[in-house]
Amino acid sequence: MQKTLFCLRVGHLLPYAMSDSNTTDFNNPSSFILLGIPGLEAAHVWISISFCAMYAIAILGNFTILLIVRMETSLHAPMYYFLCMLAVIDLVLSTATLPKTLGIFWFNSREIEFSACLTQLYFIHCFSVMESGIFVALALDRYVAICDPLRHSTILTNPVVAKIGLAVLLRGGLLVLPHPFMARRWPYCSTNVIAHTYCEHLAVVKLACADIRLSSYYSLLVIFLVNGLDISFITFSYTQILRAIFSLSTKDARLKTFGTCSSHLCVILAFYIPALFSFLTHRFGHNVPLHFHVITANMYLLVPPMLNPIIYGMRTKLIRDRLLQLFVHKGT
Repeated sequence: MQKTLFCLRVGHLLPYAMSDSNTTDFNNPSSFILLGIPGLEAAHVWISISFCAMYAIAILGNFTILLIVRMETSLHAPMYYFLCMLAVIDLVLSTATLPKTLGIFWFNSREIEFSACLTQLYFIHCFSVMESGIFVALALDRYVAICDPLRHSTILTNPVVAKIGLAVLLRGGLLVLPHPFMARRWPYCSTNVIAHTYCEHLAVVKLACADIRLSSYYSLLVIFLVNGLDISFITFSYTQILRAIFSLSTKDARLKTFGTCSSHLCVILAFYIPALFSFLTHRFGHNVPLHFHVITANMYLLVPPMLNPIIYGMRTKLIRDRLLQLFVHKGT
């Protein structure tokens, strides 16, 4: 039933499919066709302006964070190491998708090779898992800094930060590794059209002419191990942080700390809500308009990389002061 519904949703896209696709079965197609945002083809150029602006801000902001932390020795501390990891992850995550998306919007470059599609699939989901892990690490850093400030330097030492960073990288790399291998082994037939701007895992495997329950169940497991556990830990950390905030003696201190934490939570929600919405829509949201689903799926890859350097970086006093010093020094 799910397969039939999906086919009905993309039935009007068959002009993009392979010739003789009704009679041809194959294990590995030479390429897929990415449609961009189905139903909004006439608005692709206009949509690309906002996408391109977000990408430019993400590139500029994240490179600025990396440059300032590298130059300023006083920023060589756990929180800023985590920010640098987040900046690198955001750069990879946005660059893995947007150049191809802009190619679709601007040059009608819809074709993507099979191996390139699987590589993009791996990078997107791998670095999404890493981003979630860094959010947990930043929540841990803020928890210790606010709830147990006297022990912050002894708990989050450089070796501990290095181990956390390594764990985040390994978890992302290993948990997502089965995705492209399972996608490669399925036989594909009928159409090579992906109604999306990039090679999302479920959007790809739904094209397979096989029982894809193994891929589906494994993606559910990854969602539980990553989003479920990470969101639970972040919720616990910020609950404790909020309790500590309201016990502060002065109103100004409470407002300042609460403002910082609330902005952190907003950017975290901007990542998790669209990601979970996209995941659940693939399974249950057959009545959700396809263009709305695709746009939402793009938001969690574009909005957090744009907001992270602003919320975590520019709103941090030490980074903001260092940036101002650079501009003042250049101005003089």
